[in-house]
Amino acid sequence: MSLKENMLQKIARSEELVGVIGLGYVGLPLAVSFALEGVSVLGFEKSDEKAGKVNSAQNYISDVKEEDLKLVVENDRLSATTDFSRLAGCDAILICVPTPLDIFKKPDMSYIQDSCEAIGQYMKPGTFVCLESTTYPTTTESFILPILEEKSGMKHGEDFWLAFSPERVDPGNKQYVTRNTPKVLGALTPDGLEIGQAVYKKAIDLVYPVSSPRVAEMVKILENTYRLINISLINELALLCGKMDINIWEVIEAAKTKPYGFQAFYPGPGIGGHCIPLDPFYLEHIAKKFGFDLSMIHTAGHINNMMGHRMTIKITSALNRHKKSINGSKILFLGVAYKPNIDDARESPALRIMDEVAKKGGLVQYHDPFIPELKTEDGRVLRSAGLSAELLHEVDCVVIATNHDGFEPGFILENARLVVDLRNAIKQPSEKVYKL
Repeated sequence: MSLKENMLQKIARSEELVGVIGLGYVGLPLAVSFALEGVSVLGFEKSDEKAGKVNSAQNYISDVKEEDLKLVVENDRLSATTDFSRLAGCDAILICVPTPLDIFKKPDMSYIQDSCEAIGQYMKPGTFVCLESTTYPTTTESFILPILEEKSGMKHGEDFWLAFSPERVDPGNKQYVTRNTPKVLGALTPDGLEIGQAVYKKAIDLVYPVSSPRVAEMVKILENTYRLINISLINELALLCGKMDINIWEVIEAAKTKPYGFQAFYPGPGIGGHCIPLDPFYLEHIAKKFGFDLSMIHTAGHINNMMGHRMTIKITSALNRHKKSINGSKILFLGVAYKPNIDDARESPALRIMDEVAKKGGLVQYHDPFIPELKTEDGRVLRSAGLSAELLHEVDCVVIATNHDGFEPGFILENARLVVDLRNAIKQPSEKVYKL
């Protein structure tokens, strides 16, 4: 029996062991989705703390249901380890590690490299390997493949299969979760694609095959570049509308009445999260190797990067109109998560604005029911203040940076002396409310 036939029969009998490297906001929901379907899953983590939490069914990812994690752990369908030698027992290995950008906006490939070196060292013949981490097109074939072949001494297509399937996680989205979000999959060989589809169909309702990993890699970049460019466009128009005394929110609502050719994007203080502010620059990195200048992505990134500073200017101007200086003023930020109703502050524009306001002498504090504490750029630890009428009245300015559902616009408007609303949370016109 060939390695391929053996693998497909294992999957058909649900005897495969799926390894997931990285149990963060991508890896843990994926691992749980497999385990809920009766697949045995072994999670790999460098963090003893995370591995211990998984093994004791302590949930730390908001998109994972507590009862689901408890069920799959108690049924011995999911466990975690820091011992990467146990990769030798896995039939499929899915890489879900971070891919940050460095200070020069170049991809940091160290997490992927470490994972691939461990896989190459320990994997057995007949293993399916798939990268889910966001990266630049050609990574799978030009970066990962050589590492796996060198470290394992095995030949791709004969001894193992390699693919790319971009993660599609939208934190806080209750409608589309891991199970019902279509999954794009591109493999280096037809056999790898067939095996990959068989693996993923256990955990995902719809697997959409494409012709190669580089196509799948480009899909992820396209999705988030599309959003970066359109959000940057509406942010720039919002700044112009502010100068022209035009309500950008009214403009958008009117434009939405067109039944074709328009999709609404909404302005804000900037784009946060791990994906949209970062992913397009993976493409910019590889484009330079082909002598290609992605001027539109560069411009959109510039607009997004300047939004924090523009919002600081807006806060300063609002205070000035009330005969106050930003230096020495008490400023309360409502919401520091990068989007509503989640506990994730990665790349949040609120953090950048808070740091800049603090550097200008503002006395900064925040309230966020999802994020009890955070660390500033200069190393200070801030803790979420309890929201009360007294606090709102005490501060000189309230900045609505993230529009969590729990924030009551009427309560804020009634008790605050000055509000800078960066999210159109307060619909009622008021002389003490300044919009983006």
